[in-house]
Amino acid sequence: MKFVILTDGGMGQELVRRSKSEPTPLWSARVLIDEPDLVRDLHAEFIRAGARVITINTYSATPERLAREGAEELFKPLQKRGIELAKQARDDAGDVAIAGCLSPLFGSYAPALTISFQETLDTYRRIVAEQADGVDLFLCETMASAEEARAAVTAASESGKPIWVSWTLADHGTPRLRSGEPIAAAASALDDLPVTARLINCCRPEAITAALPELIGLGGQVGAYANGFTSIEALKHGGTVHVLHARHDLDPEAYADQAVGWVEAGAGIVGGCCEVGPVHITTLRDRLERAGYEISGV
Repeated sequence: MKFVILTDGGMGQELVRRSKSEPTPLWSARVLIDEPDLVRDLHAEFIRAGARVITINTYSATPERLAREGAEELFKPLQKRGIELAKQARDDAGDVAIAGCLSPLFGSYAPALTISFQETLDTYRRIVAEQADGVDLFLCETMASAEEARAAVTAASESGKPIWVSWTLADHGTPRLRSGEPIAAAASALDDLPVTARLINCCRPEAITAALPELIGLGGQVGAYANGFTSIEALKHGGTVHVLHARHDLDPEAYADQAVGWVEAGAGIVGGCCEVGPVHITTLRDRLERAGYEISGV
């Protein structure tokens, strides 16, 4: 029997779609306080769809983003609420692993918006300190540069929990991080750190397909979860996600075509990112099972 770890899909875009409030630069963070039932119920939907790993909904609750919006005091409450809601969903819908979320500190797709490595590391350490006792592993996701990923993974490693690192790639051209760095260089920057799995996320499925052979060639556990955006170019620093648009050619079956292809190529972890909802995950689960794969946890 061949085993595949199935993760959840994109929380942020789905919550924006379901929320009664207008999108803000904090994306999905406000709903943790204003509409927590939406978060808990969406986690539960992903679990029922077949996900065996869910990630807490704190992607936009970084100290930098909160400070930019004058909401620094919400950092600890949002981290705590994110963990609580994921655990409630697990209690309601079934046993899954809960991943802590180490996201880009300033915003997605912006490798140039960096502070010093030490300041970056110190901030990630603050996030790890709030999450470590409540999660089963850490997901350092949407990492746009080698240095950003090294800071996040270093902080996560101090928790003693398993670590997945996931880079976001340029959507077109030769497979490279959004910083322009080669995948192999980004991976080698982590050689002395305990990484359990290497993944690619939040870029076009076609970019993942092009990059996957190189990632698989590095050895170890590999995974992928794409977004469904037409383009990310319109999203500026401090902007809101209403400027981004979903592809019309990436329905659940089309997305499953891509993700099953990644598994057949050697990926052992698949799921979805922005614009990939519970129906996509259900369809992917069914397709994998029909192809003879067993869905497993971590």
